[in-house]
Amino acid sequence: MPQNITIVGARENNLKDVSLTIPKDRITVFTGVSGSGKSSIVFDTIAVESQRQLNETFTTFIRNRLPKHERPHVETIDDLSVAIVIDQKPVGGNVRSTVGTMTDIYSVIRVLFSRYGTPSAGAATAYSFNDPAGMCPECDGVGRVVRLDLDRAVDWSKSLNEGALLLPGLTVGGWEWKLYAESGHFDPDKPIGRYTAEERQLLLYGGGFTVTVEMRTGSADVRFEGVVDRFTRLFLKRDTATMSSKRQEAANRFTAQRVCEACDGARLNKAALATRIDGLNIADYARLEVADLVEVLARIDDPVATPIAAAARARLDRLVGIGLGYLSLDRETTSLSGGEGQRLKMVRHLGSSLTGLTFIFDEPSVGLHPRDVGRLNDLLLRLRDRGNTVLVVEHDPDVVAIADHVVDMGPRAGADGGHVVFEGTVERLRDAGTLTGRHLVSRTPMKTDFRSPTGQLPVRGAALHNLKGIDVAFPTGVLTAVTGVAGSGKSTLVSQVFTAAHPDAIVIDQSAITASSRSTPASYLGAMDIIRKVYAKANGVEPGLFSFNSSGACGECAGRGVIHTDLAFMDPVTTVCQVCEGRRFNDDVLALTVGGRSIVDVLDMTAAQAMSFFEEFGGGDRATLRRLRTLNDVGLTYLTLGQPLSSLSGGERQRIKLATQLHRTGSVYVLDEPTTGLHMADVGTLLALLDRLVDAGNSVICVEHNMDVVKRADWVIDLGPDGGKHGGEIVFEGTPAELLGHPKSFTAEYLRRELGR
Repeated sequence: MPQNITIVGARENNLKDVSLTIPKDRITVFTGVSGSGKSSIVFDTIAVESQRQLNETFTTFIRNRLPKHERPHVETIDDLSVAIVIDQKPVGGNVRSTVGTMTDIYSVIRVLFSRYGTPSAGAATAYSFNDPAGMCPECDGVGRVVRLDLDRAVDWSKSLNEGALLLPGLTVGGWEWKLYAESGHFDPDKPIGRYTAEERQLLLYGGGFTVTVEMRTGSADVRFEGVVDRFTRLFLKRDTATMSSKRQEAANRFTAQRVCEACDGARLNKAALATRIDGLNIADYARLEVADLVEVLARIDDPVATPIAAAARARLDRLVGIGLGYLSLDRETTSLSGGEGQRLKMVRHLGSSLTGLTFIFDEPSVGLHPRDVGRLNDLLLRLRDRGNTVLVVEHDPDVVAIADHVVDMGPRAGADGGHVVFEGTVERLRDAGTLTGRHLVSRTPMKTDFRSPTGQLPVRGAALHNLKGIDVAFPTGVLTAVTGVAGSGKSTLVSQVFTAAHPDAIVIDQSAITASSRSTPASYLGAMDIIRKVYAKANGVEPGLFSFNSSGACGECAGRGVIHTDLAFMDPVTTVCQVCEGRRFNDDVLALTVGGRSIVDVLDMTAAQAMSFFEEFGGGDRATLRRLRTLNDVGLTYLTLGQPLSSLSGGERQRIKLATQLHRTGSVYVLDEPTTGLHMADVGTLLALLDRLVDAGNSVICVEHNMDVVKRADWVIDLGPDGGKHGGEIVFEGTPAELLGHPKSFTAEYLRRELGR
């Protein structure tokens, strides 16, 4: 049986004809700076080809309903096994998707209540908030209701003629407004606040008759519908996905969301909530932290119920084992962090008895405190020991340390990357002299001089989620690191409570960039508009000619640069446009130059190259140079101006968002794990940038696990002591040097270990 996955001639993205041998049934970690080609070889080559070939084994009918994968740019890949990709993409789902439904644990709990709970509400579906048999009829199983806020919808001091109705579509003079003002049932000059109770009831909730309304095309008999009933029908009882974003925003201004009073947020009907096991109903089970629910299930002793409870406990134990014991089954998946979502995806595969698979992980240490990385490593080792191949894209030295084999990509990023610079064991990598190898053996020293705060931004009585009514002051004019194990309350305190108390703070998180498939770094930073004007002025033409989204686009490919051909049940084929040869512009535009360079030449430049070009030929336009310089400042020197934003990693997305905000001074910056996706060599670049921000008069607050950030911070706020109900307290406030001596802080323990103490 083949013992290796063999790759020959991989050329996806920036890969330079890479050939590679990856051992099977081993843990192989891929390292290298951001943009060096790690994801290109692991995800865009190995994973895509495995999934593509697997899909070919299905019938045409099924393949039509599966995602289409185009063959990657590689000569051959031999001895592949089926790949399971566990990435950092948001878990997604909607308000009906919870930790319990995603992991299928809630399904087991439903069976337990249907077989063992008293009084029984019926089959397992009777305990499902996604089934009519079990859902609360008032909120349809969502647990919350959205209602029209009458004080926002009506100006009680005004009359109908004065514009008392503030809702969309009810402008004075419009036909819908006439439905009320000219109905004959109301005095249009009387303030609505002075209506009788009967008049107000009729205006808001009335119906059952028609009103003759004069329109431009003549008169029409229209069914009368109260203001509240009309809004509910048009905006609340329809699929918001079919509404324009402008119409959704208009509706949101007049609504208020609150917990459903009928089920008190439990999502279920009265019959389901009446069923009890040892005094607890199924909603109580779902609200318990996973670690506590394990103990509750262990107390069940019944011939029928015990096997069901044991099945649920086995799955819950996996959540605890991977450091998610602080979650509850009713936690909505849309509220999970990228790291939490990735670990939940892992749990789904832990109970499988399949072997011989290839598990592919994308930085699984994201969002994990160093204490919890050990649990993650145990999981990766268990997957390997059951006869699977484990491929991990990772920067964390503690994860790299457990690798059987390491592939180091580089030597740098973008066009300067795409090569395999090292293959072998971790021990040999430490002596290899590559960028990764050098940083594995070096230790960043603790900062000795700490800045003095210029003031403070207080948070009082923070009690959201697991926070225990804490008071904390965030110092201004310094770099603050907020630390603690996963689930300790860091993100709740900073991203929710602090930002609500101080709404002027600039929040830079890891959410996806709102951009189209045609967006580029130049367009996102606002530099593209200025570049087009420079080209238009130099050539005496309209700026729109220099946009591949406008009149300058190639007519054959509509400015895409490629032709995408869908071959029905066969794999799609993407070919470079033969007319523009992938350059996206028509020939007339390509003939217009500045300094001998066309607009395509500029889009192929890195920020550093473009800065030199525009200093010489762009009249030294400061706005362009400032925007381009920010890409260098955040360590994205290797990105070309025309690279699609959709190809950026999570860490790159966060840094390009940071680049758009660097021009501010005297501001408060809130960053959510800014080192995500950063190689050890790049962390230093980021920290230098954060230091410059603080030195320019800003305050920077980082939620962070990376000990290099803690060492360079001026102030540390450590939460804990543990996660979930065992967290939510301030464990420590002070300088990193003072933190070193703390006896109970997990962060202090690992900071001492980092410093070799």
